[in-house]
Amino acid sequence: MNRRRHATAAITMICALTVLASPALTLQAAAAPLPPPPPKKSLEQVRQEIDALYRQAAVATDAYNLAEEKTEEQSAEIVRVARMIVEGRAKIEALKARAGASARAQYRNGGLPDGAQLVLTDDPQLFLDAAGRLKAGAKATTDLLGEMNRTQAQLDVYAEDAGANWTKLEAHRIRQAQAKKQIDEKIAAAKKLESELAAEERVRLRRLEEQERQRAQTTWLGTGVLTGLTADATPDAAKAIAFATAQIGKPYVWGAEGPGSYDCSGLTQSAWGAAGRPIPRTSQEQWRLLPRVAVEDMQPGDLIVYFADASHIGMYVGNGTMVHAPRPGRDVTLAGAGSMEILGVVRPA
Repeated sequence: MNRRRHATAAITMICALTVLASPALTLQAAAAPLPPPPPKKSLEQVRQEIDALYRQAAVATDAYNLAEEKTEEQSAEIVRVARMIVEGRAKIEALKARAGASARAQYRNGGLPDGAQLVLTDDPQLFLDAAGRLKAGAKATTDLLGEMNRTQAQLDVYAEDAGANWTKLEAHRIRQAQAKKQIDEKIAAAKKLESELAAEERVRLRRLEEQERQRAQTTWLGTGVLTGLTADATPDAAKAIAFATAQIGKPYVWGAEGPGSYDCSGLTQSAWGAAGRPIPRTSQEQWRLLPRVAVEDMQPGDLIVYFADASHIGMYVGNGTMVHAPRPGRDVTLAGAGSMEILGVVRPA
């Protein structure tokens, strides 16, 4: 009994101590210092981050546009091959019909081949006539069989081409979907960053963007790059410039080729297309495939390619100025030709 009393008392004491200790523990936990909040980004850091996201979206846009172009080419090739297969099958059927007609003619001759009929005749003239027909018939049969074999071989090649083209088409569609996903993600991230700014900060952000462009343009002009540059445009270049500048004020939309909106390479391609000069769809392909000229030899109508990855492009219009579709959220506009990092210059005409 005494043991039981002692045990009960001990348990009561432990519970009391626990209750008494709990507030202290809570206070101690509450008093523990919280980790410091992450340092607030400066507006310049936000500008650089937004700019980087839009640059990444521009690279993905080029990948999307190229995949779209290849998808269209592959689709056209599949249609072309399908038509050739249909034509080949029709040709095979026509050749089979000719072979059947030959067989039926032989049947009407009593089932004897021409050679046997030739042996059975004792008329010399008839023999000579039959011999000529036999030779001509044998050649016709050989030619017919040869043509059937060649046509069948072509059909086999067309069938293989059709399968390969479908494989390529699906690969381009996958790349297109992946690029679209990346574009959407980068643009959404950039918009989120900008939306988190107060209205006054967004105004200051635009001012910072403009100041950065002016700084780069002033530095570029300070090199004396405009000295000796011609202000004259060729007739085709003048047409391209007129088209491009007529689009000023229309919004940038990635993947757009007009007429209501454009991305950067969609604008340059459409402008030179209006001048009667087809050029590649993407800024990277325009840089890769069009003739290059030195910046010192640049003339109005030339295309200026920007950044090491050729992810942006604009059209030089003279006097150190270019027209371009900048990025999502901005409109087609005039800007300093040196307001961004220049990779090089290409000349469509």
